[in-house]
Amino acid sequence: MDNIFEYDVPRSKGRKQGLINTRLIIYILGVLVLVEAGLFALCAGVSLLYEEPDYIYFVQTMGINIALGGSMVLVGKRTDNLISRRDGYCIVSVSWLLFTALGMLPFYFSGYIPSVADAFFETMSGFTTTGATILDDIESLPYGLLFWRSLTQWIGGLGIVLFTIALLPLFSGSSQQLFLSEATGVTHDKIHPKAKIMARYLWLIYIGLTLVETILLMCGGMNLFDAICHSFATTATGGFSTKQDSVSYWHSPFIEYVISIFMILSGVNFSLYYMALKGKYQNLLRDRELHWFLKSVGILTGIITIALFVTDYYDLETAFRKALFQVATTHTSCGFATDDYNLWPQFTWMLLLFAMLSGGCTGSTSGGVKNLRLLIIAQNIRNQFKQMLHPRAVLPVRVNKEAISSQVSATVYTFFATYLVCIFVGWTLLMCFGVGLTEAMSTVVSAIGNVGPGLGAFGPVFSWAALPDAAKWILSVLMFIGRLEIFGILLLFYRGFWEDN
Repeated sequence: MDNIFEYDVPRSKGRKQGLINTRLIIYILGVLVLVEAGLFALCAGVSLLYEEPDYIYFVQTMGINIALGGSMVLVGKRTDNLISRRDGYCIVSVSWLLFTALGMLPFYFSGYIPSVADAFFETMSGFTTTGATILDDIESLPYGLLFWRSLTQWIGGLGIVLFTIALLPLFSGSSQQLFLSEATGVTHDKIHPKAKIMARYLWLIYIGLTLVETILLMCGGMNLFDAICHSFATTATGGFSTKQDSVSYWHSPFIEYVISIFMILSGVNFSLYYMALKGKYQNLLRDRELHWFLKSVGILTGIITIALFVTDYYDLETAFRKALFQVATTHTSCGFATDDYNLWPQFTWMLLLFAMLSGGCTGSTSGGVKNLRLLIIAQNIRNQFKQMLHPRAVLPVRVNKEAISSQVSATVYTFFATYLVCIFVGWTLLMCFGVGLTEAMSTVVSAIGNVGPGLGAFGPVFSWAALPDAAKWILSVLMFIGRLEIFGILLLFYRGFWEDN
């Protein structure tokens, strides 16, 4: 497992160490804004295909993007094109905010979401693949806006910047820094020495999963539009549906099983798929994080299946199907729903909350803490007991037969502690604005883990529209920092980040 955080960035002559390159950041952000304009053009095409007049709102937003992005490119051109680590964090953080601020405009201009807070929340939920919605009548939206909701999740699944790296021949050799600033996880498998080529491989796998699922969903009775939108949301582990009743709208066991399987597949480290395609199946079969993840999904599904069957909620097959789907959707932070688990035995709520916190594997589209971090924490706890019995023993933490450094272990503990602090702070703030204890806790865990549904009044069969605007802004921030894994955002508020060291 190569750690590409150790990549050394070349510096141009005459450039001061530690200072951000403002013109370069503006230039790259301008390019990204123009890329988003292209996405609006695609959605306008969908609206025209279905003969909807709402295409005009995408055209208007596209014009704003072109004007803004073009101006930024002109301001930032002819500058040093070497991206430092600090530049990378600035670009990634601001680009996600820009994409969200501009991406909300079609919802707002069309009047389907007339509130700025609601439109921003819905768009942030899309790009961060959270899947929480404020809409109470999703079917009333035109096809173009429904497609845009799903597309935001598909683009945000692997990452906005990673999408651009794969699409455009820009950034020279410095694309590595952009990849590092946006990629999530503890360590990263370097499947190719060039970040641009690596991004393309990952996107080809991503597209392949999406296409296969689309075909299967159509075989299950979905039309092409719904199949594409649900495949976008599944492979991105996002959870936006084209129906208010989500996947349960179709009452199809086949569709439920297909989406359950692809949610789990999308929660797996994508680099393992690449290795398998190259003939290195042992990487997929022996990966300890994958084993941990699949065991967790299996154990939670088994326990909930037994609970639902014994308490006469469902027959055995239905109990298994409902349990598998809800465990898969929470464990991979997808956010679809086929049942109201608020009606299940209460102890199952805690199991689903654990799944929300755990998330999927590193290098996947899932949110949450990630299973590799939990694996490292569990091994450190085990080693602590052994150390008490054998004080002189040297007990390294190993993942896939490679020792994890003490620095990585410390980073894992720091991340986990910071994650819990963010949950506590968000939980407290929401309660200050009148949100109930259970609802505040579950929505905060769901938002920072990019999961979607919560508990109580904001469970899987309810929207989050009833939340006060202040709570929606807080949860939008939590979605944002959760998607970029906290440190990349909080780093910008560290004074040393802006000092010339």
